[in-house]
Amino acid sequence: MKRTAKILLSLMLTAAISFGAFGCSKTNETTSGAGADTKKGEGVMTYAEYAAAAIDSEVTIETYVQAKQGWWKNEGVGMSSFYTQDADGAYFLYNMPCTEEEYMNLKVGTKIKVTGYKSEWSGEYEIIDSKFVIEDGNYVASPIDVTDKLASSDLINYQNMFVSFKGMTVEAIGDGAAYLYGWDGSGCEGDDLYFNVSLNGQTYTFTVESYLTGSETDVYKTVKGLNVGDTVDMEGFLYWYEGANPHITSVTVK
Repeated sequence: MKRTAKILLSLMLTAAISFGAFGCSKTNETTSGAGADTKKGEGVMTYAEYAAAAIDSEVTIETYVQAKQGWWKNEGVGMSSFYTQDADGAYFLYNMPCTEEEYMNLKVGTKIKVTGYKSEWSGEYEIIDSKFVIEDGNYVASPIDVTDKLASSDLINYQNMFVSFKGMTVEAIGDGAAYLYGWDGSGCEGDDLYFNVSLNGQTYTFTVESYLTGSETDVYKTVKGLNVGDTVDMEGFLYWYEGANPHITSVTVK
């Protein structure tokens, strides 16, 4: 599965963000939604224990599916990447093996127990080489407003979580357009969309990731209809690549 974030765009964000330590334990400020079971099963890590685990170490977590990229096969093995979250933090499951039937059953809110290996890729913490089982339970996270944290080192502590950004202004990107197909404008319909938004004099580049929200989705169509100067509220998942690279799933023009 492709990695869509691009270094040049990330450097723009890095200039605005001073990095903090990853994995600070969450407080009530970052707890959202309702229904997450905070009691972990035997041998299952808390989010704080997962955050403290060494890179390449084996980890076992319980988490809830919040969104999923498209299903595909690699050398005959089906897999997909999943944005997941519990009441304390979020976990990105990269290319987790699953059959097409299992993929269809992993709906938003589904509780799963995952065992894999903690990995890091250009600042993005994820779980790879994983396996899972579905458990009883359901939890859908509510978006956490991180607008005022965009230029703060604290932003990284919300990595992979379902977040929102409020009252941002659409800025020109590329040759003055409101969006680009692909990070450099060389793409076409169905590719990732990149667009600039600003707040308090700082400009940030956000992405509509096509494997997550393709050209048939409302957010893809909405971004294609944006005009420079529009004020927008947004929701999405705080993916990371050499800096914040939010994967936006909802845009509302004010």
